[in-house]
Amino acid sequence: MYNVKGKPGKNQMLELHAPLVKKLAHQMKAKLPPSVEVDDLIQAGMMGLLDAVNRYEETHGAQFETYAVQRIRGAMLDELRSSDWLPRSIRQNARKVEEAMQALLQQLGRPPQETEVAQHMKLSLVEYQALLGDCGGHQLIYYEDFHDDEGGHEHFLDRHQTSDSDDPLQNLINGGFREAVVESIKALPEREQILMGLYYEQEMNLKEIGAVMGVSESRVCQLHAQAVSRMRTYLREHAWTGVT
Repeated sequence: MYNVKGKPGKNQMLELHAPLVKKLAHQMKAKLPPSVEVDDLIQAGMMGLLDAVNRYEETHGAQFETYAVQRIRGAMLDELRSSDWLPRSIRQNARKVEEAMQALLQQLGRPPQETEVAQHMKLSLVEYQALLGDCGGHQLIYYEDFHDDEGGHEHFLDRHQTSDSDDPLQNLINGGFREAVVESIKALPEREQILMGLYYEQEMNLKEIGAVMGVSESRVCQLHAQAVSRMRTYLREHAWTGVT
């Protein structure tokens, strides 16, 4: 139904933009581990859309869809944060991979190969790759990364924070963290550099990347998790040593 001004009412706005919610949910789901249910994202996104419909005024100076996308994505991210979608055990396993990579990097003076990391962790190659698959939702940055680690060391993000800003992520970007991430990608083995480029620059999903690289989707997931661990290791190593 339309209102007295001849414009769509709230219910019609919800129906009209429901496909947008589903589209955004599936886009986000493609970059998350299997444990995340797309229906949960859609439900949260619909709440974000309802909030957008209730709050939107043309005086905002933005098209409704632009405004709605921000609200929908924000609601989905809030849902992920509140449900703690990456189990603690997976983060602990990812941290063990990082620690193994850091020890081998210092020992070998180069990025370690998969077989070397597996051997260091006293795992078979198959067990190590399965562990990487479980870490498919491993991220470059977590909220706890803005605090000292359990060993009392300065965290690798601290080096890139230049003030006590209320927006630490934006502060990182302004403080040179973007350049540090670029350097960490350049330090990856060539195959993983290609994967990260296809994933983040070309915005391909894991299945499409697998077709390009000639490997299975699950193997792409393993390589992506390994690349993220390498990047976190690189950032931590260079923050602690002061190397630029």
